[in-house]
Parts: sequence; C-alpha cells; structure tokens
Amino acid sequence: AGGLHKFMGWDRPILTDSGGYQVFSLAKLRKLSEEGAEFSSHIDGSKHFLSPESAIDIQMTLGSDIMMTLDECVHYPAAKDYVEQSLELTTRWAKRSKDYFVQKINDQRLTTKGQLLFGIVQGGAYLDLRKRSADDLVNIGFDGYAIGGVSVGEPEEIIHQVSAYTAGLLPDDKPKYLMGLGTPPDIIEAISNGIDMF
Repeated sequence: AGGLHKFMGWDRPILTDSGGYQVFSLAKLRKLSEEGAEFSSHIDGSKHFLSPESAIDIQMTLGSDIMMTLDECVHYPAAKDYVEQSLELTTRWAKRSKDYFVQKINDQRLTTKGQLLFGIVQGGAYLDLRKRSADDLVNIGFDGYAIGGVSVGEPEEIIHQVSAYTAGLLPDDKPKYLMGLGTPPDIIEAISNGIDMF
C-alpha cells in the first residue's frame, strides 16, 4: 500500500508501537523469553513470534517516523521482583533494538528518511526502578524516550506521580512521550511535568 503515509493520505509524523502493548494486553495468550514474545492466535491458535529485531523491521517497513523498542509492560499492581526482572528484559530488548536499527542502516546503506527510535522507560510504580530504567536507556542512547507502563490499573494520583518523576529523569534535549494517556486533563498535567507527546 506504499507505507503508512500513502495508505492514510497523511504527510505529517506517524508514531508506531512495537507490539509491547500486545505483550501486556494478550498476557494469557503469550509466552516471553529472552528471544522475544510468542503469541497464540485467539482465532485459530496459530503461533506468531515477535522479537526486538522483527519489531524494528516491521516499523521500518511501515515507514513510521517514530518507532518504539519492544518492551514488556507490567500490570499494576505487581510484585517488585517481577517488575525488576521485566525491566531488565525490556532494557536488553531495547539494546538489541538499537543495535539492530543501527546495523540495518549501516549494512544496507539505508537512510532512515528521518525515522527515529525511542526507548521505553518501565519500572511500574517503583520509583527506584523507574530511575534505573531511565538511566540504562539514556546510556544506550535514543532519539527520544517514552514513559510506558502507566495507565495499566493504577489510581490516577500514582499515574501522575510516576509520570512526573520519570519525565524529570530524562534528557531535556530529547522528546518525552507519555504512552497510554491523552485526555485533555491528562495532557495539561503532563505538559506541566515537561512531557512533549501523548
């Protein structure tokens, strides 16, 4: 269909997700491993596999302007040890995504045509884990950073607390994207916390 822009008749930026939300929403139909996420179809039971690398391939092929790394989003509430293991996996997947993105451009002498790659900060409602995730992703280095894993069951005050805290950990010279929120009150709150995208 000529990529997302032609298909939609839209010449402005388009952001795509990696499939990480499906890792969350289809938790009963998926199995996670170091390699990626295997899904069972709710229609016929067939198996489908998504890796950090294939998530980048799909988004590059679609021609999105801003791509996300594959992540695991954990429902609230969750035990801290599980959230910690999850963010470690998310960080390893983020590193693989970035390495693959750079390698694909270099190996094939591709121009990204302005395509950007964002890392997704996780860590649940645990602020120390949020800091660790943000620090790790900033060390890897991305074009921008998404705040993920909010609006997954938490009370509103925790959503805003975690979002504001996480935004303060991220570089001011890179875009900050708050995933999963976008009502007018959420936008006003997020802007006041230094978030750029919703």
